Amino acid sequence: MEGYIHSFESFGTVDGPGIRFVVFLQGCPLRCRYCHNPDTWLPGGTAYSAEQVCERALKYKSYFGDNGGVTASGGEPLLQTDFLIELFTLLKARGVHTAADTSGWTFDPEDPASVEKHRKLIGVTDLVLLDIKHIDTEAHRALTGRGNEHTLAFAKFLSDNGIPMWIRHVLVPGITDDDGALKRLRAFIDTLSSVEKVEVLPYHTMGAVKYEKLGYEYSLKGVEPPAKERVENAKRILGAGRREN
Repeated sequence: MEGYIHSFESFGTVDGPGIRFVVFLQGCPLRCRYCHNPDTWLPGGTAYSAEQVCERALKYKSYFGDNGGVTASGGEPLLQTDFLIELFTLLKARGVHTAADTSGWTFDPEDPASVEKHRKLIGVTDLVLLDIKHIDTEAHRALTGRGNEHTLAFAKFLSDNGIPMWIRHVLVPGITDDDGALKRLRAFIDTLSSVEKVEVLPYHTMGAVKYEKLGYEYSLKGVEPPAKERVENAKRILGAGRREN
């Protein structure tokens, strides 16, 4: 089976525990206004077999060792779930820690085939980095072009199956930093039993130049990164950091 890959990062330090070999898969169903990888949105990329990606990752095993591993990111890696199942199966057979950085949007709890496919995936996934972009469905739609129902359902699915997850929330001034919404997000997180960590990721503008190169409009032009006190406020409300389950 072939997967379509945007790029690789051989020394990732913010994509899960330890040092990670990061595989950025091509394609995404969301159009997050703050996305810093808009070049991963559309189909394309370079075709690789799961074996080729696995062997490429294993070349760096001396760097990530037993404390790190391989993270699939994107784009939205779960758009290529069948490929990911095959890749993670190969990596697990070689003792490599696997993580998926995802919005969970591909999970449809009403579709038995979707549930079964995602069940197979979590069977070979050690950690899910779940990006909850906004707790309110309509605000999520305004931010990404889609509602958040599948994301929240996937979080519950992971929790019900005891799959470790880190919850990630990008803090954008005036969009995702409202105290009321943060408190509702915290209340939802508190219903989940397998959350190991909550991360607040301050919005940044480093990807803005890509929009210009691609001919896309950057709709957050003029929005500055959040002030330190707003980041600390969000961390306090969400209980950011390691959690006791």
